[in-house]
This record gives sequence, structure tokens and C-alpha cells, in this order.
Amino acid sequence: MDSNSAHNPVFLVFPPEINVPDLRSTEFTATAYDTSGPFPKSLATKMKILGAMQILFGVMNFSFGVVFLFTLENPYPRFPFIFVSGYPFWSSVLFINSGAFLVALERKTTKTLVKLSRLMNFLSALGALAGVILITFGLILDQHFFCGYAKTVTHCQAVATLFIGILIMLMAFSIAELFISLSFSVMRRPFYCCD
Repeated sequence: MDSNSAHNPVFLVFPPEINVPDLRSTEFTATAYDTSGPFPKSLATKMKILGAMQILFGVMNFSFGVVFLFTLENPYPRFPFIFVSGYPFWSSVLFINSGAFLVALERKTTKTLVKLSRLMNFLSALGALAGVILITFGLILDQHFFCGYAKTVTHCQAVATLFIGILIMLMAFSIAELFISLSFSVMRRPFYCCD
């Protein structure tokens, strides 16, 4: 590239149909566009956020299930009850699917997608309710799970604290998922446009 050509200005020639705006005027105009979605903007935003939260809860439940996978170590002869029930894994499938349906419903609304989203959120609510019950049983059955087999008290306290902390987090995620899923599986008013 020649240094002389680099400093030459470029002039654009517009056809007469294109009007160049007068930059000295301070008058601003705004154009309002109608949204193409059938949901109000606030509901569509809530659907996207809550769908993302459902997906996040599913991923976290799966992650805690993987942590429980590594608890079959000496001196612990069995897995915790919540792992044996499989709750961290099948709940994550339900939660991720119901969240994905909510996000998809926010993007494109069809009657079939509305029905599938309601169904998945209903199944997710049932799964979350079953999870609350299973975790409660797990807390009762496994309260002495680690301490009964540990040789030292410090080892017992550290592992039991971790185990109970994971169960409490699973319980919190399940309760939050229950409320989110129930709100979208029972709620009919925003979906009148698609029924």
C-alpha cells in the first residue's frame, strides 16, 4: 500500500433517493415496534430467567449426585440413601427439560409447545415434591452414616458436615424448583393466547 493513497479521502456519492439528515437539528424521533411475541415483555423475561434457573438447578443436582458417587470409600460400606434413590440424576433430567421448554416457549410460542411446557413443569413439580420427601428420609436414615464408621471424631465431623450441607442444598434447590414449576404448570392466564 502506497503512503500517498492511504491519506486520500473517500467520498461517497448517494443516489438522490437517499436523504442525508441535517445534523444541526436537535429534534429526535422514536419509532415504536410491536413485539411479535404473544406474552407481555415482563412475563417473557421472567420465563427466560426462571427457565435458566431451572436448568441451573438441574446441573447442580447432577453435580451433587456425582459428589455422592465418590462416597463409597473405606470405611463406608454403602452409598447414602439419596444416591441409592437416584434422585440427583432423574431430577436433573426433569429440571433441565422443564427449564429448556420455558426458554423455548419464550422464543417461539405454539400450542404444542405450551402444552409440553405445562406437562414438563407439572412433572418437574412432582419430581421436586418427591425429592423433598426423599431428602427428608435421607436426612433421617443417614444421620449417623459417616460417624458410625469413622475412626476419629474430626474426620467424622468434617465429612458429616459436608454430607448434611449437600443434602440441605439439594433440599433448597428442590423447594425452589417446586415453586417455579408449580407457578408455570398451574398458571393459565398468560397462556390464553395459545389455548
